[in-house]
Amino acid sequence: MIATSAAATGLARCRCCGLVSAFAAAEECPRCSVPLQLRKPGSLSRTWAYLLAAYILYIPANLLPIMETRSIFSVQQDTIMSGVIYLWVSGAWPLATIVFVASIIVPLAKLLALTLLCVTVQMKTVWRAKQRTELYLFVEFVGRWSMLDVFVVTVLVALVQAQSLATVMPGSGVVAFAAVVVISMLAAESFDPRLIWDPMNRSGKETSRGVSD
Repeated sequence: MIATSAAATGLARCRCCGLVSAFAAAEECPRCSVPLQLRKPGSLSRTWAYLLAAYILYIPANLLPIMETRSIFSVQQDTIMSGVIYLWVSGAWPLATIVFVASIIVPLAKLLALTLLCVTVQMKTVWRAKQRTELYLFVEFVGRWSMLDVFVVTVLVALVQAQSLATVMPGSGVVAFAAVVVISMLAAESFDPRLIWDPMNRSGKETSRGVSD
């Protein structure tokens, strides 16, 4: 049994009310009058733009200081990585691990995963479509907790201030870091996962199980 997509049969699902209508017969949803779209317009180009901006901001987010420690003797500026090192040598290695994973590994992993999805869609490959869809769903799920990265940074600042007789202020790196988090969320939101399956619909390789490697 050969399965096909709604788009291949000229059907479109309204993004507002969910009604499925014949795309060729109407440009607007007959129920709520929202314009019908087979795919998110400009999905791939907008996702690439967001990714490029996030990659650029990822550099200052990790190189610029996220906190500035002022005491009566000196002024010290720390990046995310130096903060992780400080926590590690201070004996707070569980928190150091959490900060390292949440603030360095997770944001970069999300960007790399979205880059892989964009590259494979751009190449119109049918390679592991189901696995790539699962990867997107995982990135989208992680995106719901993206602001946790910013929260972890604020915890780091508060902890350093609590363990010292100094005043700790957020640095310029916090702005870049928060921007990376927000832009990566926008990139995941703008990507249309249905584009993963379009090459399979055109090549007729999609089966009733919808799985192809």
